[in-house]
Amino acid sequence: MTCYCYIVECSDGTFYTGWTLDPERRVAQHNKGVGAKYTSTRRPVKLVYLEEQPDRISAMKRELVIKRMKRAQKNKLTEEWNGK
Repeated sequence: MTCYCYIVECSDGTFYTGWTLDPERRVAQHNKGVGAKYTSTRRPVKLVYLEEQPDRISAMKRELVIKRMKRAQKNKLTEEWNGK
């Protein structure tokens, strides 16, 4: 089952990293205020990075790696994904 690791940028410029089976649905949840406590007060959010993973465990492990990155490293990931 394909899973995804993602980064959304919140309205205050901060990043939130997570994993999901359905990226569109998950971003919509974040924007409705039911996705995560962190993003519920920082709406709207926009998807700035998406990475396909072969399974849930891989997605969760990648999420942890990204969460431990410094802001500059996350910026680089998002810029590469957005073709900048």
